[in-house]
Order: sequence, then structure tokens, then C-alpha cells
Amino acid sequence: MIIQVPTFDELPALRAIERAAGEPFRALGMAAIADDEPPPLELLTEFWRAGRTLAAYEEAGPDGRRPGPVGYLLWEPVDGCTHIEQVSVHPGQAHRGIGRALIDRAEQDGGRVALTLTTFTEVPWNAPYYARIGFRPLPEAELTPGLRAIRAHEAALGLDRRPRVAMRREPGWTGGEG
Repeated sequence: MIIQVPTFDELPALRAIERAAGEPFRALGMAAIADDEPPPLELLTEFWRAGRTLAAYEEAGPDGRRPGPVGYLLWEPVDGCTHIEQVSVHPGQAHRGIGRALIDRAEQDGGRVALTLTTFTEVPWNAPYYARIGFRPLPEAELTPGLRAIRAHEAALGLDRRPRVAMRREPGWTGGEG
């Protein structure tokens, strides 16, 4: 698996990954999440220009050509942490450690500071998965101003119809399997 910054021309492929990654939410009765539009190209371009976009790729084939991305991650600095804004892996590539590899690389690229994210608590590939790879739920008292603002924005979008949580992983975490 190769983790690197995608090319500008690959940004539309990230939207396709997001659409595919949303489909499993239907089986959980979360059609609104499955139907949610992926980040627009303008937003992906902003993250890309800021150097805060990563993509995962299979190794190059025998012909030397690298296939397109199979997963991606967007991150931004929030209150001294690397906040994972979005991480998505194509469902056909699930259970291969791609999400964890993207997250580990974001920690490196973000300056080896704590990682934060917000996610659904009852979706198996969300909070339970992140807990397996070193994230812990943050109680309300530990939310930073930036995380409070993110959670308020999510609530305004209606994401709080299902339980959500902010989570944090300390820098340098290396234990457990994901």
C-alpha cells in the first residue's frame, strides 16, 4: 500500500470513493448519510492546496502503472491537534488496514501531535473501529473550542440524529490491531 498526496487530477476519484463508502450506511437505516453529497471539488482542492490530503493506492502493476486511489483522508489543524475531517476507504478495499495507514500517515504529516475526529458511536466501522486503533472518546469537559465548534456544526447539519462522539489519539500510539 502506498500513501501519498494525490495528484490534482485524482481529486474527482476521491468523490467516487466517498459515494461508495457511504453505501454501507444504508444497511444501518442511515440512508441520509449514504445519500449525502461527497465534499465538492472546491473543498477538496482547498485541502489539497494546503497539503492536507492523503490518498491510498495499491502498488504499481507489472506495467508500472499505479492504479487510482482506493481511500483518502482530509485533515486540518484544530486547537493544536491534527483533526481528521474525513477518512474514507472504498468498501471493496475494506479490512486491509488502509484507514489505519492513512490515519498513521496523517499523524506524521500533521506534526506528530494528538489526532482528533468526530464520528458515529454506533456504527461498527466508526467509533468502535477508532477505539481499536487508539482513539478514546472525549467527555464534554475535554472538548476544545475547535471541537465544540465542529460538533455544533455537525448538529446544525442534522448529524446528531444518531449518537456522535469526539475522539482523541495521543501522539505516537502504536498498540493494537485495526
